[in-house]
Amino acid sequence: MKKMIAPSLLSANFLELGKEIDMLNASEADWMHLDIMDGVFVPNISFGIPVVKAISKRSKKPLDVHLMIVNPDRYIQDFRDAGADILSVHYEACTHLHRCLQQIKEAGMKAGVVLNPHTSVSLLKEVLPYTDVVLLMSVNPGFGGQQFIPQTFQKIAALRNMIDEIDKEVLIEVDGGVNIDNAADLFEAGVDVLVAGSAVFGSKNPTETIKLLKR
Repeated sequence: MKKMIAPSLLSANFLELGKEIDMLNASEADWMHLDIMDGVFVPNISFGIPVVKAISKRSKKPLDVHLMIVNPDRYIQDFRDAGADILSVHYEACTHLHRCLQQIKEAGMKAGVVLNPHTSVSLLKEVLPYTDVVLLMSVNPGFGGQQFIPQTFQKIAALRNMIDEIDKEVLIEVDGGVNIDNAADLFEAGVDVLVAGSAVFGSKNPTETIKLLKR
């Protein structure tokens, strides 16, 4: 099990985005998490490919891109060209999930599947061998600053058992309501990567907060 932190730039100060990226570059953060929202799959709209491309030019960390959009397979190569290293798509948004994961890998990225809070991890049985990352949403996607859903721990345990059964390295990532109070419990439960937005960028010392989350 790894202990990785992926700060979510959705919570960063967009007027000072270059400085925020420089701060993360100098921190113990492992990835930079980018939430792409289309206003259709989720009610919010965030940012798109031009912003990802600009971030990739400044970032020294892998870009962990989370697509909260309909028809994500239409944009796989665009996000690879923009600098994405990990590309995660929602189970709920993909009619042909297996094909989508194959296309992500063929484009040269790690392939991730995202599950909304109501979606059972058992539905991943057929595609888990083709997946590099499973991102469990521990809040309803679309907005930052929500409260962590406790039932996520049951999903983590079930997913960890599924991964152990296929004997393949698949990272478990959790996004939503992650903070100093629950980070240790999440790592102990079997999570590899914690996405933290408000907890990092809303703190007085984000660099120190990232360090505390990892510890």
